[in-house]
Formats: sequence, structure tokens, C-alpha cells
Amino acid sequence: MLRIENVSKSYDTLRVLTDVNLTIDDGEFVSIVGPSGAGKTTLLNIIGSLERPDTGSITFDGVEIVGLSDKRLAEFRNRNLGFVFQFHQLLPEFTLVENVALPAMIAGKGRNESLEKAASLLGTLGLSDRLDHRPDKVSGGERQRAAVARALINDPGIILADEPSGSLDTHNREELYRLFFDLREHTHKTFIIVTHDESLASTSDRIIHMRDGRIIQ
Repeated sequence: MLRIENVSKSYDTLRVLTDVNLTIDDGEFVSIVGPSGAGKTTLLNIIGSLERPDTGSITFDGVEIVGLSDKRLAEFRNRNLGFVFQFHQLLPEFTLVENVALPAMIAGKGRNESLEKAASLLGTLGLSDRLDHRPDKVSGGERQRAAVARALINDPGIILADEPSGSLDTHNREELYRLFFDLREHTHKTFIIVTHDESLASTSDRIIHMRDGRIIQ
């Protein structure tokens, strides 16, 4: 279970989040929606420990992470959270299989073991013939599927996605949504997705509406 309590965040004099409280159960598929500037991405970054709140707490299965040192927080993030970004954020100098394997190697697993698991994940996602391709040599949909494989490599409990379909055409967007829901059904992972796409949000277990840095529904 994820519990967010009284989280606030400001940048200089700009208040971005104000006293946000939210509980998300294990295995839940949640969409966070709202207008631009509502604080959605900031909240996702704080949940993902990429940023620290000014006040409040973030608790994963009883572990409060806000007070962890930077080193322990990085270790926690690497082992427990998977990230899918709008523009995939794959490193252009590495092949798809190397990109997917990197978080496993960072976690201390051997290179060969990491590459084998990465290849297996990419094969499961229909990319077995793209392992040695660099990101600029595959389609946008294939890059995003590789990003999903990277998010899964360390078997995290929670997948965080920020506008994951924003750069995709209609066909690839629908394929990505099917992939997310298939993964949730078969792995029982928790998904927290920031999206402007109403078709994705409408199929979620729960929609969290934000406005002006607050949860309004």
C-alpha cells in the first residue's frame, strides 16, 4: 500500500502542491488527471522519490521514504519503482537490450544475467527481433515498449507513468494501453499514470482529479 499524507511542495514562491492526501492499494490501476499546472507531474515525481516534498510523508508498505538518505532513496527507487516517461528516455548510445538491462546492473546484478532477463522481457513484449537495435532505429511504439520493459526489469511493485502515450499515434497508444492492462492482470503490479487521455483514464480502477495543487475528487 502507498500512503501520501499532507504533502506540499513549492518552488520559490510558487506553491505547486498543497496538503495532498492519497492512499493507493496494491494492484490498483490509478489515473491522475487535471489541467496543465495542476501539480500532477510534481506529485508523480514525489511519489517516485525523484523529488522531495517540503512537508508531508510518503509511505510504501510501512516504509517512510522522505527521511531516507539520498543513497538509500536511490536504492529504494531502483528496486521498488519502475518509470515510463512520455519520450521513453532511452539512451541513444545503447541498444534496446542494453537500455533495459541497465537498471538491473545498477542494482548489482551481473551483466550477463541482466542482459538475459532484458532479452526475455523484450521478447515477451514482441521485440525479440529488435534487441540489438538502437532507439533511433525502431518505431515510437517499439521504443515505448522497450521503456516498459526497462521499468519491469527489477520487478518493482509500482509502475509510474507520466503521459506515456503523449508521443504516440492512435494505434500505438491503444497497443500501449492493452499492454498496461495485460501486465496489471498478469503481474498484479500497481500502476499510477498521469494522463490527459480520457480513454485511458476511463478504464482505470480509479481517477484522481487535481486542480491548483490539490486533489479535488
